[in-house]
Amino acid sequence: MIAGIEGTLQSRSANGAIIKVGGVSIQVHMPSSTLASLGAIGEEVHLYTHLHLKEDNVSLYGFASTDELELFRMLIGVSGVGPKVALAMLSAMNPSQLALAIATGNIDLLSQVPGVGKKRASRLTLELKEKLESAWFAAPTAEGDTEVIAALTSLGYTTSEATSAVATLPDSPELTIEERVRLALQYFGSGQ
Repeated sequence: MIAGIEGTLQSRSANGAIIKVGGVSIQVHMPSSTLASLGAIGEEVHLYTHLHLKEDNVSLYGFASTDELELFRMLIGVSGVGPKVALAMLSAMNPSQLALAIATGNIDLLSQVPGVGKKRASRLTLELKEKLESAWFAAPTAEGDTEVIAALTSLGYTTSEATSAVATLPDSPELTIEERVRLALQYFGSGQ
């Protein structure tokens, strides 16, 4: 399996780029967020990759982060979700937002992605909700933790930073979600 690729950016298109590695030019499909982070033609790039094999096609998919790669692999593991739909989802939302939308069962948001209807969105949440909660959100324990994480990620914090902040919150059911967000922001303000 090809786990990563490092080379010179030769060209880019709407859904991927061509990377020159040694004397070989390789077409790599990627979400728009990764395409935007590549830099200028001629610059060195490093991507985490997934080699997708089908009977009639071999394709390489590249990602700027291991989070994107991990989520892509989870998505294509769901029946009825292929690499093109998974790329469309990762192009529409960053990995934290997408994982949160699936973990919270936000069918309306997921079904706005081209190629993902309500039926496919429901299947995604059904099959991936528990995996994403345990892998990405450390299974929030208090009521409203998922909403606090969503608020923090919408403010620009990563999922792991938001989860760390939520882990420091007191386990008090009297706290509203707004108070929990305020306390989490104080965690960041204290320099952790």
